[in-house]
Amino acid sequence: MSTPRHSAHAATSTEDTTRWWATAVSDIEPGVIRLRGYPVEQLIGSVSLVDTIWLMLRGDLPTTTQRELLEAALVAAVDHGPQAPSIAAARMAATCGVGLNSAVATGVNLLGDVHGGAGQQCLALLDRLAGHDAVPLEETVAAELADHRARGEHVPGFGHRFHPVDPRRDPLVAAVRAAADAGHVTGRHLAAALELERQLAAGRNRPVPMNIDGATAIVYGELGFDPELSRGLFCLSRSVGILAHAWEERSGGRRIKGPLPPPLLPDYDGPEARDLPSGRMAP
Repeated sequence: MSTPRHSAHAATSTEDTTRWWATAVSDIEPGVIRLRGYPVEQLIGSVSLVDTIWLMLRGDLPTTTQRELLEAALVAAVDHGPQAPSIAAARMAATCGVGLNSAVATGVNLLGDVHGGAGQQCLALLDRLAGHDAVPLEETVAAELADHRARGEHVPGFGHRFHPVDPRRDPLVAAVRAAADAGHVTGRHLAAALELERQLAAGRNRPVPMNIDGATAIVYGELGFDPELSRGLFCLSRSVGILAHAWEERSGGRRIKGPLPPPLLPDYDGPEARDLPSGRMAP
């Protein structure tokens, strides 16, 4: 006679079951939707989307300064044109018969460590620099740069393949500086980033500009976001641009749009044309 198999957790109570997906984010029951405790009907028309993003991620509504800084960072990272791989991929996907949501997901899923992840890496670096109190910032930054050079690694958040000066840097830096001067943020991440920028430019004919990843890392660091969450916020922001590009491409009506306009084809640098040896050919 076979013995019924029972999981160690088979005899769960209703309370155990309902705690399986326990969450502090939202409270849902028939006729009720509360986000972090606030009834959604009170939020609608009373708070902005940026307020709601902060609420959902941080647990309560932001101050005016927190809202303004978060909104500035989100707006700055919305789009960087179809030469950005994430946007190009979304546009190509939109011509291949997939749904608009799939085209957007195609673009967002390209935001990895190399394309889209530098902000997270920069914030992790700024967290380390801002957390040193015993050593002067100038020395801490010099040691960090020496370590990067010894490993042959670039400094995330600085340098741009396209912009001599990233137009998004100055307004974000100015916004954080104003908030720091008013005592709303510490300014420690800002000071670390500016010292990095200063030392990277030393002895060069052309400075190494802070890019969007560095500028938004300052904002998210001053606002107390975790480095990994800063990448999530970048994805949230860039998804707006990706959606706009995917919709524009979909509306254009072109089918199966590839990376090169026809009749162009990629260069081929493999072996010359050749025949399969006769002994390998099927009878």
